[in-house]
Amino acid sequence: MSIMFGWWNKDPEQGKYEVHAVVHGGNIEWTRHQGHHTSWEPHIPDDDDRARLIYEAEKRVPRRLITKKQFDEIKRLSANDGAGGLSGGRSSRPGPHREGR
Repeated sequence: MSIMFGWWNKDPEQGKYEVHAVVHGGNIEWTRHQGHHTSWEPHIPDDDDRARLIYEAEKRVPRRLITKKQFDEIKRLSANDGAGGLSGGRSSRPGPHREGR
């Protein structure tokens, strides 16, 4: 199950833009877009974005929208650095396979 968080940021140079952080499968995918009719593009999160993600997730725990375990995982994943796209603890290597098949 994926969990999506979203908020708007204001930047003096780039203007107002929407940020989405989708947590799924041990990864966080950061995307952004500038308006309703623009496409979503990868977003490089800064410390404020990571703090905002934790803040938004923390608000969902008492309302039982996410579990404490999911919140702890989000905190762990948000500490990882990642240039947009996927960042997290999973490896992109293929899993073990059997020979002789």
